[in-house]
Amino acid sequence: MKAVVLESFGGPEVLAIREVPDPVPGPEEIRIRVAASALNRADLLERQGFYPPPGRKPAFQIPGLEVSGWVDAVGDRVTRFLPGDAVMALLTGGGYAEYALSHERLAMAVPPGLPVVEAAAIPEVFLTAFDGLYARGGGKPGDRVLVHAGASGVGSAAIQLARQAGFRVAATVGSQRKLEACYAFGADRVINYRTETFREAVAEWSGGEGVNVILDFVGQQYLEDNLLSLAPEGTMVLIGTLSGSAASINLGIVLARRLKIHGTALRSRPLEQKMALVQAFHHQAAGWLSSGAVKPVIDRAYPLAEVADAHRYMESNQNIGKILVQI
Repeated sequence: MKAVVLESFGGPEVLAIREVPDPVPGPEEIRIRVAASALNRADLLERQGFYPPPGRKPAFQIPGLEVSGWVDAVGDRVTRFLPGDAVMALLTGGGYAEYALSHERLAMAVPPGLPVVEAAAIPEVFLTAFDGLYARGGGKPGDRVLVHAGASGVGSAAIQLARQAGFRVAATVGSQRKLEACYAFGADRVINYRTETFREAVAEWSGGEGVNVILDFVGQQYLEDNLLSLAPEGTMVLIGTLSGSAASINLGIVLARRLKIHGTALRSRPLEQKMALVQAFHHQAAGWLSSGAVKPVIDRAYPLAEVADAHRYMESNQNIGKILVQI
C-alpha cells in the first residue's frame, strides 16, 4: 500500500510517500480501507520528531491519528463490524495510508447522511472536546465554558458539543473571519484576542463570576489570565502548549478559588480508557451527529500526494475547522 512514512524529521518536505506492506489485523482489530485522514497539531510535532508513537517503535512510522473509510478485513474475535461497513476510528498512528488498523472498540459507524470522507474529521477532535468538557472539565448544563482557539478542529467541535448540551459558550479567535465562524458554530460570545483581552471580556460576559471550564491550547502565555477567568472551583483543561510548556503559576489563585488544572492527551492513554471514552461519546453524541445538530467542520481536503502542502497550510494557522488528507 501507499503510505506517508517518516524516515527523518523536520519540515513538511520529509513527508515521503512509500510503498509498504499492507497491515494485518490482530484478533480484535479491523483493517480500514481509508477514505481520508484528518490533520492534527500532534501530526506536526510528530513530523518534527517531538511526538513519537507510544509503545514499541513501529517498522514504519506513519502519522495520522484518525481516519474514516470502509472495513476491509476483520480479526478472529471482532464482533461489531463486518467487511464493507463504513467506519471512523481513533488511531495511535498510521492514518496517512491506504489501509489502517484500529481496535474494533475504537471505531464507530459513520453517522447516516454524513459523507464517509467527512467523518475522518470526527474521532480525535470530538473525543478530545468531549473529554475536556465532561470527564476532565466536569461541566454540566448551565455552566459557562471558555474555548480557546475556537475556530480550530477541537474548538469547533467543543463549541457545538457544549451548546448542544446546554452550556453557555465563549471562545477566542484571532481574526474577524474566525469570529464570525464561531458565532455560526453556536458560541454566545466570541473574543478577538487581537483587539480585546479575553480576561476582561470574560469578566464582562459572566458578570464577574468567571467561567466553570476552560479548554486551553496555548499554555504558558495564557496561564495566569486563565486562572483569573475561572469561577471558584472551576477547571482548566490543558490540551496544548502552543506558546510554551514552561510557566510559573500563582498558587495563591489556585488555593483561594479552589481551582483544578487537568492535562489531557488521547494517544498515550491505556486502551481501556480510550474504549470507555469512545463508548461515552457515542452514547451522548451519536444522535446529534445523525441529526446534523453537531457536525464536523471541514476547511479543505488535499490529495495524499499533496500532504506536505496540507501541513504547510495548517502551520499558517488560517484554517477554520479540519484539514483532510483524502486517500
